[in-house]
Amino acid sequence: MGTYDYQTYDVIKPRELDGQRSDAPVVIVGAGPIGLAAAIDLALQGIKTIVVDDNNVVSVGSRAICWAKRSLEIFDRLGVGQRMLEKGVTWQLGRVHVGDEQVYTFDLLPEAGHQYPAFINLQQYYVEQYLIERCADFPDLIEIRFKNKVVAVRNQPDQVELDLETPFGDYTLNAQWLIACDGAKSFVRDALGLQFKGQVFDEQFLIADIKMEADFPSERWFWFMPTFHPGQSALLHKQPDNIYRIDLQLGADADVALEKQPERVIPRIKKVVGERPFELDWVSVYQFRCAKLDRFVHDRVVFAGDSAHVVSPFGARGGNGGIHDIDNLGWKLARVVRGEADTSLMETYNQERVYGSEENIRNSTWTTQYMSPETSVATLFRDAVLDLAKTRAFARRMVNAGRLSVPCVLEEFALQTPSPAISTVRTGQVCPDAPLSLNGRPQWLLPMLGGAFKLLCVGCEIRVNGLESIVIGDGGYEDATGKAVKDYGQGVYLIRPDQHVAAQWTAPTESDILSALARAGGEQC
Repeated sequence: MGTYDYQTYDVIKPRELDGQRSDAPVVIVGAGPIGLAAAIDLALQGIKTIVVDDNNVVSVGSRAICWAKRSLEIFDRLGVGQRMLEKGVTWQLGRVHVGDEQVYTFDLLPEAGHQYPAFINLQQYYVEQYLIERCADFPDLIEIRFKNKVVAVRNQPDQVELDLETPFGDYTLNAQWLIACDGAKSFVRDALGLQFKGQVFDEQFLIADIKMEADFPSERWFWFMPTFHPGQSALLHKQPDNIYRIDLQLGADADVALEKQPERVIPRIKKVVGERPFELDWVSVYQFRCAKLDRFVHDRVVFAGDSAHVVSPFGARGGNGGIHDIDNLGWKLARVVRGEADTSLMETYNQERVYGSEENIRNSTWTTQYMSPETSVATLFRDAVLDLAKTRAFARRMVNAGRLSVPCVLEEFALQTPSPAISTVRTGQVCPDAPLSLNGRPQWLLPMLGGAFKLLCVGCEIRVNGLESIVIGDGGYEDATGKAVKDYGQGVYLIRPDQHVAAQWTAPTESDILSALARAGGEQC
C-alpha cells in the first residue's frame, strides 16, 4: 500500500555534542504542519528556531486533508499557499444524503472575489513536504533536527531546558521559549503534568484511502444511513493522485484490529464505489475526543495544534485550528523575543486561541452528537429532522453533517480597540480579500496585509510615521470589481500582523491610530 514516495531526511549530529551552543531563542517540538508553520512564521519575523522531531519522514497516511480558505491564506503568507493550491483538489460544494436520496447541497463560497477557494483537499504528507522545503529558504534562521527525541522538559521562569536522545548521543538544549507542537499524544504536555479536559466519544470510524480511476466530482458527499452502510454514516472526499478518502461509521463495539484488515475493509469499500477496480492506500480506525488544555501558555512553554486541543475530524477543524494558532502566535512571540513587548503579550495568545478552540470544540461536539445520538430521544429528533429535510427547507438548516472550519472573530479581546463598525467588517475579524489593480496590473488585497501592523485606507489616505498605508481609491489601488468598497465602506482600518482588524474609524487622528497601535502591539498589556 501507499502511492506517496516517502523520503527520509538527513539526521545530523547536534552541535551541542561537540561542545558548542545554540543561540536560537525558540525551540519547537514537532515537525508536523503546525511546528513547521511556526518555524517559518518566526523566520519571516527574523527569529531563529530549532525544530526537533523524533522521526525523519513526513506523516504516514493522508491524515489531515481538508484545508480551509483561511488556512490557505495563512499558508500563502508563509510561502506555500500557491503550491498547495496547484496540487490540491479544489472544492466548495457539499451534498448531504439521507439513505440514497440527496436532500440538499451547500456552497461554502458563493461569492467571487477571493484569491483562494473555500477548501482544497491535500494529503498531510504533501503539506509537510512543502513546509520542510520552504524551511530550507531560511538556512540561518531555521534548523530542523530529525531523530531528536525529547525525553525531559524543565520549564523555568526565564528559559526552558530539554533533554534529547539522538543516534549520536544525548544532550541538553536551552531556549527562551518552547512551542509544543507534538500532537495529541504530546510528550511535552505529559512531562509538565497537564491534562486535557473534555469528552471522549465511544463511536469509532474507519478511514480508508483508496486509489482508483473514477469520475466522481470534486465535492464533499455525506450520507446518513445509506443503503450501502445501513444505520450508520459515511463520507467521501476526492484527493490528488486519484486518491479517495472514505469514512465509515463502525459503532462503539467494533473490533479495531479486525476492522483494519484488508479482507474486512475491501468488501465495505466495494459497497460504496461498486465493482470498479481500486487498491487500498492507507487504512486507520479512530475514536476521537473533543478536549483541550485549560491554558495554552505555561510560563515559557506554549502549546499549539493538537498538543493544545483536539476535535473530531468532521468539520475540518483540527489542522485548520492549529494553523490559526500559529497565525495568532508567531508575531506576538516575535515581538516578545525582540523586546518590543512584555511577556504579558503571550497571555493574549492564550485568551484568543482558547476562545477559538472552545468555538471549534463546541461545533465539533454538536456535529458528533448529531451523527451519533447518545439517547433514544436524541435519535428520534435527529431522524425526524432528516426526514423533514427531504421536503422542508427549514429542516435542512438543522441537519449537521459537519460545521466546517471558519476563523473566529476576536472583537471582545484586549488587543482590539472598541469602535463603531463602518461597514460589514467587524473589529477582530479576519480581513476579507478583494481583487485590486495598480496601473492595470491585478493584485489581491490580502497578501499586502499581514506580517506587520499596517493601515488600510479606503477612499482616503492617511500616513502615520512607521506604518505602511495600503490605499484603495484616492490615487492608490483601484477597486477592480467594487468588492473592497462593498466590504469595507470608506474609512481607515488598523490591521494586525495576522490580518485581523485591530481598530476602524471613519476619520481618525494620528493620536487615535497610535493609541490603537500601542494597544494592539501589547504595549498596554
